Amino acid sequence: MKNSNKIIQISKKVEDMAPSGIRAFFDLVLGMKDVISLGVGEPDFVTPWNIREKAITAYEEGYTSYTSNKGLISLRKQISHFLKYKFGMEYDPENEILITVGVSEALDLAWRTLINPGDKVLIPEPCYVSYAPLADMAGAKVISLITKAEHGFKMTPSELDQACQKDKIKYLMINYPSNPTGASYNKAELSALCKVIKKHDLVVISDEVYDDLTYDFEHVALSSLPGMKERVVYLNGFSKAYAMTGFRIGFACGPEKVIAGMTKIHQYTILCASINGQMAAEEALANGHKSVNMMKIEYKRRRQFIIESLNEIGLKCHMPEGAFYAFPSIKTTGMSSMDFAKDLLKEQKVALVPGVAFGPSAEGHVRISYATAFEDLKEAVVRIKKFIKS
Repeated sequence: MKNSNKIIQISKKVEDMAPSGIRAFFDLVLGMKDVISLGVGEPDFVTPWNIREKAITAYEEGYTSYTSNKGLISLRKQISHFLKYKFGMEYDPENEILITVGVSEALDLAWRTLINPGDKVLIPEPCYVSYAPLADMAGAKVISLITKAEHGFKMTPSELDQACQKDKIKYLMINYPSNPTGASYNKAELSALCKVIKKHDLVVISDEVYDDLTYDFEHVALSSLPGMKERVVYLNGFSKAYAMTGFRIGFACGPEKVIAGMTKIHQYTILCASINGQMAAEEALANGHKSVNMMKIEYKRRRQFIIESLNEIGLKCHMPEGAFYAFPSIKTTGMSSMDFAKDLLKEQKVALVPGVAFGPSAEGHVRISYATAFEDLKEAVVRIKKFIKS
């Protein structure tokens, strides 16, 4: 019998692609007992009952069919109304909104719709693990813009301008509040970036899935700023703020021809997001805001505790402005981020994500999720302190 590994060859691009740094590390956690996990970016709250009840009722009432490829028109209308109310943005629910299987699918569709082979995409780093691989799979040449801790891991207008002058950048990826750093941008900061974006005629993919988890100022959607709607593909979803990760409902808003292109790919690969998940999302938009605010208050309390605690034990950490991640420096330990994470897991049974998972420039840092019960956070700090002393 012939060796199947010699018969079947996979794509060189896929073969060269590194596995997710988050998932690769957490394979080590599987099966370990008494581990406090500060790793996976998932709310520790259960989806609010009224949202779960809507999904259950949808099943009971027989809603088990396909929907339109673009998603339920009722949900798209609700999203359109919500965005206009919240940010003053106007998107036609018929032609400018697409419901996707999470924001991850929306991002994949956007890259594959927009990119021609060799187009240059600028991605600020540290960044979420899927941004560069998905752009690369679509045929882009990915260029990293390294953000600095002293700037709160924010891209500055001058850095963006210099990067665009150096390389013929066509697309910019932006994520705020950021995973993994928690960095975000206020209206003045965004307006300054917009001047550079327009100067270099960039098209922007804006992932704002953590928008409701902004703590120190009001989140401003990039598309809502003057002259930006026509050059932005706006991505958002229900996973983080509404604690609906398992429902896998995201959405994309953008120019009609972009959404039409994304829908073509979506209808061949996914067809549609689940109907009961979409109906649960409708309930979230209609009646979920009180629950979001309650969770946000608790995240803010945890943020204060974990940042103060990390700085006290000698792991310098900036105050994140949003999301639910701390991104402390471990440079004083002299360890690599992977060794730090592995040894901490082995010796103290605390799991976090090595910074290198978010790009080479993130070496010397680790990501800690404070979407974790407060008592577990307190115990984790005790264990991390013991590990540092040892």
